[in-house]
Amino acid sequence: MKILDFGSLNYDYVYSVEHVAAPGETISSYEMEVFCGGKGLNQAISAARAGAEVYLAGLVGEDGGLFMDKCKSNGIDASCIRQIQGKSGHAIIQLDDRGQNSILLYGGSNQQMTKEYVDKVLGQFDSGDFLLLQNEVNLLDYIIDRAYEKGMLIFLNPSPFNEKIKACDLAKVSVLLINEIEGGQITGETDSGKVLDLLEERYPHTAVMLTLGEKGAVYCCKGKRYRQDIYQVKTVDTTAAGDTFTGYFAALLGEGAAVEEALQVCARAAAITVSRKGAADSIPAREEVDKFHIHK
Repeated sequence: MKILDFGSLNYDYVYSVEHVAAPGETISSYEMEVFCGGKGLNQAISAARAGAEVYLAGLVGEDGGLFMDKCKSNGIDASCIRQIQGKSGHAIIQLDDRGQNSILLYGGSNQQMTKEYVDKVLGQFDSGDFLLLQNEVNLLDYIIDRAYEKGMLIFLNPSPFNEKIKACDLAKVSVLLINEIEGGQITGETDSGKVLDLLEERYPHTAVMLTLGEKGAVYCCKGKRYRQDIYQVKTVDTTAAGDTFTGYFAALLGEGAAVEEALQVCARAAAITVSRKGAADSIPAREEVDKFHIHK
């Protein structure tokens, strides 16, 4: 079983600020750093650092060389990544003193997928392989349809939520990974229990991972619900916490871990991530996660 992550690769320009700027407000940042990120790259690195065999597909611009280096250093197969003319995607991130953030995305090369490219990539994978998807690339509905026809198991993190998600057939998704806000946007409900009830009713064959911030996470699968609390740490930067959880969860399910064990490991990994600055660089290796469990 292989994991294909078909997603975005962004440069993250992180500006450290005392508080996130309000509409019409001008503030100064006291530090600016550049990291490799994008939900596609983040989740691929997370799955790879969890121990999975990971392939990353996506488009980068003429400035995309650092992404290839990042894949190589993390043991990710980057043979499906293509370089095109123009700029890579990037994000402008305000990071406040409490570790909370505000993110502005520029799609760049991430929005230049073609059906021919999608078909060529998916042609290298088989029924039973895992497909990790997010909503930072174009043709998301087409990718889901083609992967479903091949019998791949589709993990979808529909972030950022927008009109493109409404074009996707979520019944074809094996695992839907969402936060409270996205759950409300999909169902119209604000109560987490009602969100899960509605999703289970609409998509009975789709498992749902609902992350609840400081309240942890709930996984709903085949009528059963599994709850996982967070591990308390000092929060420095929440940027890649959800991506860490997603990548680790796919990797652990792929190796046959029980749901309860997978959730515990994901929670520990996410806790380490939020205690560090940056996106991809903040994601821990499996060995670190195991040690955190011992010394939490």
